[in-house]
Amino acid sequence: MEDIRSFLESLKLGRRQSHENLQVFPLMAPQSSSPDYLILEEALAEGCVCITELSEGGSVPELRLFNDSPKALLIVEGEELVGAKQNRIVNATFLVPGKTELVIPVSCVEQGRWHYKTRSFHSGGKVMHASLRRVGQKAVGENLASERSYRSDQGMIWSELNRKVKRMSVDAPTGAMADLFECYRDRLEAFTKAFSLVDCQVGAVFALNGLIAGMECFFHQATFGKFFGKLIESYALDALDYRLPKEDKAPYLEDPKPFLQRLKEARPREYPTLGLGRSLRIKGESFFGAALVEEGKVLHMNVFADQESLVGRKAGFQRFSERARRAR
Repeated sequence: MEDIRSFLESLKLGRRQSHENLQVFPLMAPQSSSPDYLILEEALAEGCVCITELSEGGSVPELRLFNDSPKALLIVEGEELVGAKQNRIVNATFLVPGKTELVIPVSCVEQGRWHYKTRSFHSGGKVMHASLRRVGQKAVGENLASERSYRSDQGMIWSELNRKVKRMSVDAPTGAMADLFECYRDRLEAFTKAFSLVDCQVGAVFALNGLIAGMECFFHQATFGKFFGKLIESYALDALDYRLPKEDKAPYLEDPKPFLQRLKEARPREYPTLGLGRSLRIKGESFFGAALVEEGKVLHMNVFADQESLVGRKAGFQRFSERARRAR
């Protein structure tokens, strides 16, 4: 399990970038080779990967994927798939071999539709907002530990999504996550323009209102560059939801170094995966996360701060939901 520790040891922490109540700390690593895999959005656009419902009747937690390319396909946890009978997101990160057909575990992010729009899926060009990714990943981790299943808690995802739609006053006839992003498109664009990639960047630590919320890294700089804007939007949607009241002008800024040090000291646990590589889960007193490792390379790693552990770490700290009520 030294692969994760070695990877984290190789990272260099960059200077903080901020916009409104979102803070981003770049993570850099030495130059790496170019990736030898496809990413999902590009592969779907090129037509070398096809994703459909499992059958004509469909199955909410599963989809059928066929990778017709000779290259492997990297699917990243939280990526949105749009179309077919309802929109979904991918439950975990997988590396699918070339010329392979398999069933992938997904979650629905459009509760109010169950009829075909298209026969196959296309990329929504988004990664699910961070707070809901946290909920999904926690459930997947618990299901892996208990039953070796990559299923999420679908009911919890629908519930959390519906609450966010209401809090943010979004008109979402089918309860689609996509409507949240569309409603706040202009404000999200302002966030993406405010942040920029730095040389050798492979990841970032994200903070909301000064408190560490999560971390995302890829082994390849080129891959992180393609996900950078999506990840900014993922956290920015929460930043818009969890604004501090106007009287709180100087948020406490948490140092990301202790957070990264705790990750290095964690003891990962390995689980069976789909396709190539090794699926690892890490958990500590204040965080939990996942990593996909293939031939010694940490292809993707994402970690979320445990919200429950945040309570009480700073005098006056309140849960995000309480902040949102006060801010309205």
